[in-house]
Amino acid sequence: CQWSAQEPSHVIKMESVGAKRSPTEFLKQVTGRPVVVKLNTGVDYRGVLACLDGYMNIAMEQTEEYVNGQLKNKYGDAFIRGNNVLYISTVSAKKR
Repeated sequence: CQWSAQEPSHVIKMESVGAKRSPTEFLKQVTGRPVVVKLNTGVDYRGVLACLDGYMNIAMEQTEEYVNGQLKNKYGDAFIRGNNVLYISTVSAKKR
């Protein structure tokens, strides 16, 4: 992927399981792994995080679209514009 996540000069540190990580470190760690991307509209996209850029534009693979918790569509690759993203979360073992 040609995009790269760049850490802004005003990094917000997050507390996660006792260790402090920057958002950039978290995103680097989950790249290539299953994630849930929740949009401002409430729609969830679940799939493998391929890459993202500094604007939070996201490329995903093996993507599934969920509306109100129900599977609506399956996509091979999906591109999500960053200004629509509410959050990115890792997928727990139960949700896979």
